[in-house]
Amino acid sequence: MNLNINFKRGAFLMLAIALGTLTSCDDDNGAGNGLTATNVDASFTVTPVAGAVNTYLLSAQTKGVIGSKWNTGDGDYSGKMNETIVLPDAGTYTITHTAIGAGGATGKATSQIVVATTDPAKGNLVQGGSFETAADQAKWSVLNLSATGAAFWSYANKSATIHSPGGWAQEGIYQAIDVVKDKEYTIDMLVSCPSGSDETWFEVYAGKSVPKSGVEYKDNKVMGLSTWDGCAKASFSGKLSTVGCVKNDATATVSNVVKFSETGKIYLLIRSGGNTFTKDGITVTKIELRGK
Repeated sequence: MNLNINFKRGAFLMLAIALGTLTSCDDDNGAGNGLTATNVDASFTVTPVAGAVNTYLLSAQTKGVIGSKWNTGDGDYSGKMNETIVLPDAGTYTITHTAIGAGGATGKATSQIVVATTDPAKGNLVQGGSFETAADQAKWSVLNLSATGAAFWSYANKSATIHSPGGWAQEGIYQAIDVVKDKEYTIDMLVSCPSGSDETWFEVYAGKSVPKSGVEYKDNKVMGLSTWDGCAKASFSGKLSTVGCVKNDATATVSNVVKFSETGKIYLLIRSGGNTFTKDGITVTKIELRGK
């Protein structure tokens, strides 16, 4: 009997020693064992791409870096260590690289690119896409889809915001744009919302049908947000081509590329609403339609 008691006491002692050792190791983990990186180097170089107009290769150093985020002035997005960017408009751009190291540690570096001349083939065909002035806002027409006016668009802070009380109330805005047959174009914009929604959509169309008051526009959906497809359920901010999840009618894939079978007028239209719509509204700015 005594032997059994001594054995149990010995076992408890060994267990206590082992737990103490594990605790000591855990303490060491928080004291610089290398699981969290320090001084993450985010430096990168900028090289013009030969034969391509206003196109640049951003090359980040790779030592101690496991991921990259880039910002060309329109918000952060996840990219590659060697990232090709196109800056079609003349201007001075501050490029920011956020390098991600072990344990989620980050480092940042910036560089400026001066673009001397706008690329004539890729000029923005959208007028007033940043909603900066009353003249810009006047370039857009409202498509009345909410009979009571419960859903509406407002303009402020160089942007437009769609508001809806829910209950499937929706509203649209649009403008006419002239396009060329069989030429490829890309559509994009910055979208943001600090809170999520349920049963909500934000859709972008580029159709030839003339929008009609009280009639849902459904001609040639290009891109968008949709809680049914898995985006806009939580907060978001970035280019619609990055944060969106709605499939392009023409390609049945998530793509912001569009082309037309005839030269002439099309209507770039945004239609948004939902059943449980975010209290903050969905904000859009820097709307673009450019030659590809």
